[in-house]
Amino acid sequence: MTTIIAIDDLTKTFGDFTAVDHVSFAVEPGEIFGYLGPNGSGKTTTMRMLLGLLRPTSGEARLFGLDSVAATEQIRPRVGYMSQRFALYEDLTVGENLQFYGGVYGLRGPERAARSAEVLELIGLTGRERDRALDLAGGWRQRLALGIALLHKPALLFLDEPTSGVDPEARRAFWDLIYTLAEGGTTIFVSTHYMDEAEHCSRLGIMNQGRLLALDTPTALKRTVVSGQAFDIETTDLVGALDALSAIPGIERAGLLGDHLHIITQRERHTPETLAGALDAFAGALITPAEVTLDDVFMVLAGR
Repeated sequence: MTTIIAIDDLTKTFGDFTAVDHVSFAVEPGEIFGYLGPNGSGKTTTMRMLLGLLRPTSGEARLFGLDSVAATEQIRPRVGYMSQRFALYEDLTVGENLQFYGGVYGLRGPERAARSAEVLELIGLTGRERDRALDLAGGWRQRLALGIALLHKPALLFLDEPTSGVDPEARRAFWDLIYTLAEGGTTIFVSTHYMDEAEHCSRLGIMNQGRLLALDTPTALKRTVVSGQAFDIETTDLVGALDALSAIPGIERAGLLGDHLHIITQRERHTPETLAGALDAFAGALITPAEVTLDDVFMVLAGR
């Protein structure tokens, strides 16, 4: 099958500012491709160039083998886009939004009605057609925005920070929908700054300051980027233990992670016993081997 997205040396500058800096990658059919990075790292700018909304300063982007700039009209019917901000008509009801956007996508009469019913069932809004979009809770508003992007059955779906500002339960439900779509053959390109969401992606590109720092599966990134070992430390004096760790040789990174400390040591430099000995002033500290996280991966890459 044809590669869905192919980017070669893609660059976008605004005056003296480089938003996307010579980025290259490819996305294959059926992937959930994650684009991870902090706000301002170039994720949305990349997406807008792929959609033909921004012209690249240099480089090339192709979707379905077609140039994203020259063949925008041919690409658009095959693509769905959910923007970072809720962009539907808030004064219209759920059903009215579906009816309006169905018409925009060229759906008419029975076809539009049937497809709207399918989408409502998929996003869990059946029976709420008369609710105003403004009155929906954050997670349901995001579901409606996703449903609108899916009305015309796109082969490629762009999701720009789709769960920003919604509660954890709504985020989990939203990702269940993403998996359902991918299992049905839709290719998903999703940007996020949530590390836990990035774990759900087939492959992951990590962006920072406009540059693509690494690209691989989440598991491979954790195995290849971080060379050290991870440990979690539980103690009643987290700040004191964190200060003490800065003076211990062989500690590459240490930081607070929720209600405990998470550290990365040089490979085979420490064991729970040697760390306990170095932290003997903190009686009762519980030290256990841990998994390397994507946060560890990002910090190593950004540090480089």
